[in-house]
Amino acid sequence: MYLAEITQSVTRLPGVGPAKAREFSRLGVTTIGDLLLHLPRDYENRVEPVSFAEATPERAVNTTATVVAHSYVGRPPRQILKVHIRDDSGLAVLTCFGRNFLARSLPEGKRIRVYGTFQRRFGDLQATAFEFEDADREPRLFDRILPVYPLSGKLSQHDVRTAVATAIQHYLVSPTEELPGWLRDKRALYSTHDAIVRVHRPGSVEEARRARATLVYMELFFLQLGIALRSAGRQTGTRAQRSLPRSMYAQLLAALPYRLTTDQQRVSDEVLSDLESEIPMARLLQGDVGSGKTIVALLSAIPVIEAGMQVALMAPTELLARQHADALSTLLHGAGCDVSLALLSGTVSGTARGELLGAIRTGAVDLVVGTHAVFTSEVEFRNLQYVIIDEQHRFGVLQRLALMNKARQPDLLLMTATPIPRTLALTVFGDMKVSTIRQMPPGRKPVETHLSVHDHASRVYDAVGRELAAGRQAYFVYPVIDDTGKLDLKDAEGMRDHLQREVYPEKAVGLVHSRLSDDEKQTTMEAFRAGRIDVLVATSVVEVGVDVPNATCMVIEHAERFGLAALHQLRGRVGRGSHKSYCFLVYDADLTEIAKERLKAIHRTHDGFEIAEEDLRIRGPGDIIGTQQSGYLRFRVADLARDLEVMNQARHDAFEVVEGDPALTRSANRALSDALKSARRAGRLTPISRRDELIPVEAAEPGAGAVATGDAIARGGDQ
Repeated sequence: MYLAEITQSVTRLPGVGPAKAREFSRLGVTTIGDLLLHLPRDYENRVEPVSFAEATPERAVNTTATVVAHSYVGRPPRQILKVHIRDDSGLAVLTCFGRNFLARSLPEGKRIRVYGTFQRRFGDLQATAFEFEDADREPRLFDRILPVYPLSGKLSQHDVRTAVATAIQHYLVSPTEELPGWLRDKRALYSTHDAIVRVHRPGSVEEARRARATLVYMELFFLQLGIALRSAGRQTGTRAQRSLPRSMYAQLLAALPYRLTTDQQRVSDEVLSDLESEIPMARLLQGDVGSGKTIVALLSAIPVIEAGMQVALMAPTELLARQHADALSTLLHGAGCDVSLALLSGTVSGTARGELLGAIRTGAVDLVVGTHAVFTSEVEFRNLQYVIIDEQHRFGVLQRLALMNKARQPDLLLMTATPIPRTLALTVFGDMKVSTIRQMPPGRKPVETHLSVHDHASRVYDAVGRELAAGRQAYFVYPVIDDTGKLDLKDAEGMRDHLQREVYPEKAVGLVHSRLSDDEKQTTMEAFRAGRIDVLVATSVVEVGVDVPNATCMVIEHAERFGLAALHQLRGRVGRGSHKSYCFLVYDADLTEIAKERLKAIHRTHDGFEIAEEDLRIRGPGDIIGTQQSGYLRFRVADLARDLEVMNQARHDAFEVVEGDPALTRSANRALSDALKSARRAGRLTPISRRDELIPVEAAEPGAGAVATGDAIARGGDQ
């Protein structure tokens, strides 16, 4: 049995009832297989003795001592027990807050094994967090390397250690090996069984290190193996070379109110060349905020549509999808292009929904613009050939695969306005070609960026007020929707009321955030675009795709709470018209060093590619493509800040395997093929990954799980 196939619930383990199962679930552990891969965050070395004399705040004591006395501080009933103990090097004190009952377990003269962190306080060497057991009995928690696990809620280390031990004993009897022997020998790795056992029960620190290294390599190798197989599959999965018609392409190009930049034209040519190739396209298009990626994508779609095939354009939010649909419909209509366009949204149901899905199924719709709804099984295409995914990092891997599976060998264009650091692009998108738009369209003025501490926020409000008086509009962005009382932060709902009543009483102030319905968000955004709302208060829901040329001010309060990429994206919402624009980053005076570096970087440069590299330098690659940008990857075991060299080794090995055996049919590689099949049956990307790693929760829009329906079908040239 493979690890991915150990899918029994953790409630099968003795002592894990519904309450504990809920706590495990908060850690991402729902199955016994998940539990076996819930790795220790640290280890306590209870083999090597450390006396009281050797104790430091960074070095825990591990010694045998004798109880010599009891004392108490304070008055009843709030007395605190102090247990005085001595080892061969000197005296120390166990301070037992709320545990006076330990006086019975630790009588004078008793010999104990004790482990804990001791520090000098009031002249004594003291510990408040410690573990002990009878030194004259068989050791239970001593003479071993003890794992320390991430916890949740009321779970204790004992709970997790006991559950893991039982899982190993009863469910890890004979796991099927994922890595072939020749590869384990090459990289000095443990077998799957030994890696799991020794990462949880190491006989030494070196065993723990090697066991973790094995699991890290496995995770990264299978990721790279998938990339290598996709790359090889694209090279062999050929089709007849084709020549696409260009008449509507020329028609649209001539109707544009501007000329393409050199970068836009170059990328357009690259994409069209791929679309006509016998090898289906797999290309990543990077372009800074406002660089004009969308028009390049539309231009590339037109020849495909003119040839009688369908195109799908995906966006991560309802707001962005609707904006794309409106903008593209206007462009197509203005150029007189005979293209039918449909917007898939979650706002139409019943008959309208059925009619739209039927039109897509029969091919009456040429270009489908939508959100996550297009991934669902009810949406069927007659002849989908080209898939464009905007802000691709907000979609999970399985979501992208679901859309790709709606067509046979479709062309794929991923677009992102969040540039990927050079050192990671090859790792994450190693099977794709990369195009980059660096030039900005003429007339775009750099946004003037100002830093302001919260105590001086009134000056920012005054500066924005002058712009509003001149007829401009402004955004105010906050990190939270409402005041939960848990964080001392300004919130969007509260500040909307404050700005309306106290700061700009004569202006119209609107509010948009993720908890509002799609209709409410759309109505507010339309009013802002039309100028009926002067100030838009929002959360980061406006980070991508919102285009209001008359908006010249972006105020981001608690800017230290936002990542560099988010700050850069939010700043890109202004400066989209002919007027000079401003971004005000309002921050708390008590900043961490990382927050200071982040704000200095966004103040210093407008270059998204430079910002991406700076973000990598500040946070390290683990955060860049880990939890914070989980649409790229979210690793269970690996950490690229630490394991980038292992990633390079895994990539070399994986591509070498596929180059010599593209179908993994050789007996030496059969284990790899079977392991990948097992993982995919379990809905995982690799044998180590989790299901929830593949579809990022933060990308989901309300209602995205249901089949969304269209409320806009427009045909350019017929209107």
